[in-house]
Amino acid sequence: MARVLIVSNRLPITVKRTEGGFEVERSAGGLATGLHGVHEQSGGLWIGWPGVADDELSDEDRQGLGPRYEELRVVPVALSADEVERYYEGFCNGILWPLFHYLLGTLPLEFEGYGLYEAVNRRFADAICERHQPDDVIWVHDYQLMLVPSMVRERIPEARIGYFLHIPFPSSEVFRTLPFRAEILRGLLGADLIGFHTAAYMRHFASSAVRMLGIAADVDTLRVGDRRARLGVFPMGIDVQSFAAMAASESIRARAAEVRGQGDVQIVLGVDRLDYTKGIPRRLLAFERLLQKHPELRGKVRLVQCAAPSRTNVAAYQEFRHDVEALVGQMVGRYATPEWVPVHFIMRGMPLEDIVPLYLAADVMLVTPIRDGMNLVAKEFVATRDDEDGVLVLSEFAGAASELAEALPINPFDVEGTAEQIYHALTMPLDDRRTRMRGLRKRVMSTSVQEWAQTFLAEIEATVKERTPRSAPTPASVMRDVRRKLRTAAKLVLLLDYEGTLIPFAPTPLLARPDDEIRTLLRSLAARPRTEVHVMSGAGREIMAGWLGELPITLHAEHGLWTRPAGGEAHETESLSDMHWKDSVRQILSDFAGRTPGALVEEKPASLAFHYRSVEPDFATEQANELRQHLLEIYSNAPVAVVAGDKVIEVRPQSLHKGRIVDRILERAPDALVVAMGDDGSDEDAFAALPEDAVSIHVGPGYSRARYRLVSIDDVRDVLYHLID
Repeated sequence: MARVLIVSNRLPITVKRTEGGFEVERSAGGLATGLHGVHEQSGGLWIGWPGVADDELSDEDRQGLGPRYEELRVVPVALSADEVERYYEGFCNGILWPLFHYLLGTLPLEFEGYGLYEAVNRRFADAICERHQPDDVIWVHDYQLMLVPSMVRERIPEARIGYFLHIPFPSSEVFRTLPFRAEILRGLLGADLIGFHTAAYMRHFASSAVRMLGIAADVDTLRVGDRRARLGVFPMGIDVQSFAAMAASESIRARAAEVRGQGDVQIVLGVDRLDYTKGIPRRLLAFERLLQKHPELRGKVRLVQCAAPSRTNVAAYQEFRHDVEALVGQMVGRYATPEWVPVHFIMRGMPLEDIVPLYLAADVMLVTPIRDGMNLVAKEFVATRDDEDGVLVLSEFAGAASELAEALPINPFDVEGTAEQIYHALTMPLDDRRTRMRGLRKRVMSTSVQEWAQTFLAEIEATVKERTPRSAPTPASVMRDVRRKLRTAAKLVLLLDYEGTLIPFAPTPLLARPDDEIRTLLRSLAARPRTEVHVMSGAGREIMAGWLGELPITLHAEHGLWTRPAGGEAHETESLSDMHWKDSVRQILSDFAGRTPGALVEEKPASLAFHYRSVEPDFATEQANELRQHLLEIYSNAPVAVVAGDKVIEVRPQSLHKGRIVDRILERAPDALVVAMGDDGSDEDAFAALPEDAVSIHVGPGYSRARYRLVSIDDVRDVLYHLID
C-alpha cells in the first residue's frame, strides 16, 4: 500500500492544556475513525491544524509536543488565534459554509478574507510538498482547503492527488455568486480525483466548471489542459461495527430501557449540531403543528432534541441559538403540564455512550436538515437498531436521502407535510416499520466508512494509471523508431481517422472533401503488401462512400455503425432498436442552433451532431459548453453518449463508438500490428481498445491516451509516405 498523506483542516487529535503544559489525545469522529486504518496501514502522515492557536504556545511547549506529534505521525500546521478567527470562522464558516448550503440570506454584505484563505491554503500545500515522497498519495479533505490540490500540482506535477468534499456542492447559479469562483474551481481541478457524496453534487460541480471556466467535460471527467480530473460519487458510511457492538452492550440497553420507561410515551428524537443547516426551527414548528392537529397525542409523545453548540463565535450562530431557545420556550409554555413536557431540549455535546441509548429508545428519528452533505446521524440510528424497529424521517435535502429509500421522506420547508409524516411514523404498524428498517439496515451495514476510504484510494490509483499527459510532440528520434516498426511489421493494419487527421477541417461536413494527394496516398498504401487500410469517421455513410468509395480500402462511417470492407459489400454492424431519444435531442440541438449564428445540426441514422466551427469563437465556446452540460444533465440515465469532438458535439448510442471497430479488426487479424491515428475525443475509444503492442498516435494539441503525438496533418502524411517509399 502506498504511503498516504491525509490533509484536513483539523488533525485527529485534541491538544489540552494541563498543569504540566499540554497533552495530546486522539479524537473520535467520523473522519478520524474512517481514516485511522489508512493512516496506520500506509505508514503515512496526517497534516492539519492541531486545534490550539500557535501564539498560545511557547517554544518550550512546541518542543514538548514534538515527540508526541511524531509518535502519532501527525504534522501540525500553525495558525494564530487571529487566523483561526478570520480564516476558519470568518471566511470558511461565515461565507463558504452558508453559500454551499444555499443560505444566501446569512452571507455578509462584503466577501472579505479570500486573501487569508489563499495564504492558509498555501501553508498547507507547503507542508505537503516538504514531506512528499515519490509514489505518495495525497488525500485532501473538505471546503477549508479547496485551493490546495492545484497549489501542490504546480510544484509536483506528477503528484497523485485526491480530494473529497464533505458538504454539498451548490448549483452553478448559486456558486457563481462567489467573486473568487474561478480560483476555487481551478484549485479543486488540481486533483486527479474529486469525490462527492451524491451524483447531484458532482453534476453541480461539473456544471460550474463547464460554465465558468469553459472547459470540456465528459460524464465523469473534466479536461484540464493536457490532463483530466476525474469526478466520482462516494457516499460516506459510518463505523458500523462499533455502533452495532455498542448497541448490543448490556449497559447501553439498560440505559435505553430507562429512557423509555413504561413505554407509554412515544419518543421522537433529533440529534444535531446547533447549526442553521440542520432544520431545527422548522422541526420544532412541525412538532408543534402535530400537537395542534392531533391533540390526542399530548401527554403521549415527546420530542427529545439534542443540539451540540457549534461555532459559538460566529454572529449568525449566536442569533440562531437565540431563535431555537425561544421556540422551545414557547412550546413548553404553551403545552407543558405538571406531568408532561413536550420537548426535552439538551444543548450540550454528548458522548456516544449517551447518544446510542437514545437511538435505541426512539420510536421516530427526525433527520430534517434544510441542506446537508450526507448526515451520518441517519446511518448511526439505523446501525443501532438491531431490533429492526423504529422509523427514520429523512429530509430529501440530506445527502443520505439518495441512499436510504426506505426512510419516510419530507420537505423540511413544508411544516404541515412534515407534521403529517411524523404522525404517519408514530402510527405505522409494526410490520411496516420492520420492513422499512430491514431495507435500511441492509444498505447501511454493507457500506462502512472503512470501505468508503479504501474505495476512494483505489479509485485514485486507477485514475492515475490512466493519466497520460504526453502534451509535447513525440521527438523525431522516437518517431523514426515508430516508422521503422511500422515498415518491418509482418502484417499491418492502418486505422485512420478522416477529418482532422487525413484532411483539414472544413466549415461544414459536406465541404470536407479529400484532395487528390490523400486519394493517391491511400491507394498506394492499400497496394502495399500485407497492409490493410481502414478509414473511420463520424460522417454519414453517403458522404464517405461518395468521397472514398472507389478506393480499395475499408470504410467505417458513423463511428462504425456502417462498414464497407475493401472489395466487399457495405452493411450495418448493429441494429438500432432504442432510438426514442432522437426526437427530444433533435429539438434541443435545433433550439441551440437557432440562437447560435453559424451553427448547424447534422442528422445521421444513429446520431445527431451540433457543428459550431463557423460560430464566432468566444460565443461558440460559451454555447457549446452550455449545450454539452445541458445534454449531460438531461440524458445522464439514458442509453446515449454525449461526445465532444473538434468543434462538434454529438449524441449517439452508448454502444456505438470507434472502439468497436478495433474489436472487430482484432477478431479477424489478431496477429497484425494495428496503428490508430486520430485527433479528437471520439478517437479515444479506439485508442482505449488497442492492445499493448499497438501504435496509437494523436494529432494536434489536447488530452489523449495515445502513446505518440504529431503536430499536424502534414506530419501524419509524412509517416504514411515513409511506408511506401
